[in-house]
Amino acid sequence: MNIVLLSGGSGKRLWPLSNEVRSKQFLKLLSDGSDRHESMVQRVYRQIVKAGIRANIVVATSASQVEAIKGQLQNDVDIVVEPERRNTFPAIVLAASYLETRKKTDLDETVIVLPVDPYVDIEYFETFLKMDEEVQKNAADIVLMGISPSYPSEKYGYIITDGSGNVTGFKEKPDEKTARDLIEKGALWNAGVFAFKLRYLMDIADKYLENRDFAYVTDNYAQLKKDSFDYEVVEKAESLAVVPYSGGWKDIGTWNTLTEEMEEESIGDVTMGEECVNTHVINELSIPVVALGTQNLVIAASPDGILVSDKHKSSYIKPYVENIAERPMYEEKRWGEYKVYDYSRYKDGTKSITKHAIIKAGMSQDYQLHHYKDEVITVVNGSGELVVDGCIMKLSCGDTISIRRGKKHAIRAFEDMQMISVQIGEDVTEDDAETFEWSW
Repeated sequence: MNIVLLSGGSGKRLWPLSNEVRSKQFLKLLSDGSDRHESMVQRVYRQIVKAGIRANIVVATSASQVEAIKGQLQNDVDIVVEPERRNTFPAIVLAASYLETRKKTDLDETVIVLPVDPYVDIEYFETFLKMDEEVQKNAADIVLMGISPSYPSEKYGYIITDGSGNVTGFKEKPDEKTARDLIEKGALWNAGVFAFKLRYLMDIADKYLENRDFAYVTDNYAQLKKDSFDYEVVEKAESLAVVPYSGGWKDIGTWNTLTEEMEEESIGDVTMGEECVNTHVINELSIPVVALGTQNLVIAASPDGILVSDKHKSSYIKPYVENIAERPMYEEKRWGEYKVYDYSRYKDGTKSITKHAIIKAGMSQDYQLHHYKDEVITVVNGSGELVVDGCIMKLSCGDTISIRRGKKHAIRAFEDMQMISVQIGEDVTEDDAETFEWSW
């Protein structure tokens, strides 16, 4: 079996913790059952393993999310990077091409595609085994997962069946009366989970591309129709079957739904009075947050901003924060993380940015140079080593290093190492970095 996880979106509804590079699926706010916090993507991966599913797992995502995925899942999954965002059909074709030509996957193997962030019970993933069985016995071109509805929702699409597992149609986000009628006739919520043989999708890809090779598909990505997998593939399939799932299934993409699944009322440096009612506070800043006498509120503080909102109203946050941030103020990397303390622009056009960065023990930054900025780094905790243009030196607490633009450099941590970095120049974005090969 092969599993493709679709990771996209900017998660604006969970501002200020989420941003363009730190989408909702990467927020470590859920309990993993052992006094630690995990993100949605970590939870999904853990549940797949716990369900006993042995599969190649590929994450299809944008370039901005690669570092976060590597940081949270390490090398446990393969990552396929979309050259540009073109909806789910091109993304799934790209992942399928990777499976066929890079992983050498047999064309008759099952591929199951799903979003990277469902909040579900373990039985959800055990349902994959039933979907695989249906695919392998050629029950239909595509096998869907259908969620047993718990109420007549107007937010979800519905799968209409003939009562024997065959799909006869779809209804997208009906009104409440229509939804109730559909449920009475046995309709299921559409979970956005698809299963098919690899051969089936690659034959469809042949209509758009002259070559199936992953490099060719990547270079000619724009030739794939910019459309959803539902419209381009599912609704054009000659035969469709559905496997029902009756366990828990929830979208926790807004603050009011996410806080319902959080075990603690507060995370971070937070003090709450006993009279606080149905209030959740998440503080990622190094200054305290105090809440007294609050009711039905979510309070979230991060380097990107501070949100104080009624829980119900929090689901309508998106248009208010669409254009707030010029750049992300927190980012999780493969090697660790950083927070931005200050970002300033000056009259002469120069800019500066001050970060607090943590490099995890045994990890290293890319060997790179900057064209438009100089950097001063002070080690405030831990130890490691620095390479500048091929010369290596030890680093320990209190050391300060000045790195001029044009100098190739990288840092490796022996133990968790914390640094204060000040970058000054015409361009202080993450884009000003040319990377090179380096072996420690």
